[in-house]
Amino acid sequence: MGRAFEFRKERKFKRWGKMAKSFTKVGKEIALAIKNGTADPETNAKLRLAIQNAKACNMPKDTVERAIKKATSKDAEDLKEITYEGYGPYGVAIVVDTLTDNPTRTVANVRSYFNKGNGSLGTTGSLDFLFDKKCVFKINLDPNTDMEEFEFEAIDFGVDSIEGDEEGVFLYGSFDAFGTIQKFLEDKGIEIITAEFERVPTDTKDLTQSQQDEIMKMIGRMEEDDDVQNVFHNMKYTGEE
Repeated sequence: MGRAFEFRKERKFKRWGKMAKSFTKVGKEIALAIKNGTADPETNAKLRLAIQNAKACNMPKDTVERAIKKATSKDAEDLKEITYEGYGPYGVAIVVDTLTDNPTRTVANVRSYFNKGNGSLGTTGSLDFLFDKKCVFKINLDPNTDMEEFEFEAIDFGVDSIEGDEEGVFLYGSFDAFGTIQKFLEDKGIEIITAEFERVPTDTKDLTQSQQDEIMKMIGRMEEDDDVQNVFHNMKYTGEE
């Protein structure tokens, strides 16, 4: 599945570029995991992964502990996962994943980002046909591992493909295979460095550099919003970070 891997490499979003913003987003991941499970990472698989993602962006241990404590208090935010879809200029499809305690505020903000960028907010599900939904695990794999044998075994647990570069080894699977793949890796004692979801475009749009810059400016506004967790698009980005 080279297409998904190349898409990941092309994405220029700076989701982890600003430490404070990263901590806010990971803190919400922790809170949602606890809301849907328990505060014990031993019994809550999603919380284990949220904590691992926190480590990956260098979130201090005491900050993680505060996030867990806050999520278990009576004043914990009632977070909701909401996805917004729309089009930017030049017909570029954009999907915005949010995690919010105030949907009214969030939808108003997201709509304003589309409008200011000469785009338009659409209806939920309208862009599903333009993206493949994938889960992505970055793992720490023993360099002596027999990759062919490992790949054959991983496929039985929902992994579509395995790719590697200087950053590490990446496993791809469908959204629905997330839990199965996580258990497979944990049972084998393989360290999961990060785990996330991606929306990989089935086709990409070629734009000029100035058009790309215009789209990225709009996306940048979206990603500055504390309620926004991820933004995906189907533009082929060739600019520099």
